[in-house]
Amino acid sequence: MIGNLLLAGVMVALTVIIHFAGLLILMWLLRARGHRFRAHESAIGQGAAIVFVVLGLVAIHTVEIWIYAVVYYALAALPDFEQALYFSTTSFTTIGYGDVVLDSKWRLFGAIEGANGLLLFGWSTAFLFSVTARLRTLEHDWLERPDTRP
Repeated sequence: MIGNLLLAGVMVALTVIIHFAGLLILMWLLRARGHRFRAHESAIGQGAAIVFVVLGLVAIHTVEIWIYAVVYYALAALPDFEQALYFSTTSFTTIGYGDVVLDSKWRLFGAIEGANGLLLFGWSTAFLFSVTARLRTLEHDWLERPDTRP
């Protein structure tokens, strides 16, 4: 059980670091390439920025899910990689259908993956909300500018 908890702790730390790095990269890309989206000038630019962020968040979560799946497979906790990936996806997203289950030796590890996924999805939701709110502020500023046309 101690080994199970240590491995779970390492996985939580690893996924949190990956998540943090992924969000930093997304912010850097938005800042560095934001002028190309022209998010402050058009609804299409705002939409493109939001779609970019959502796809980036999906990519980050996909990496995290796959890392858990690789660990399940390496531990022989599940018979093949497809089942490991399926189980990891349903656990990380906290859906947990229950049609694929872990041996009692790894149940705690699987439960911690679910808690980890729940927290990371919450963090992603807060990040997406923050980006959307910032774009709405830009839109508000843009709409409130005095008309300079003749």
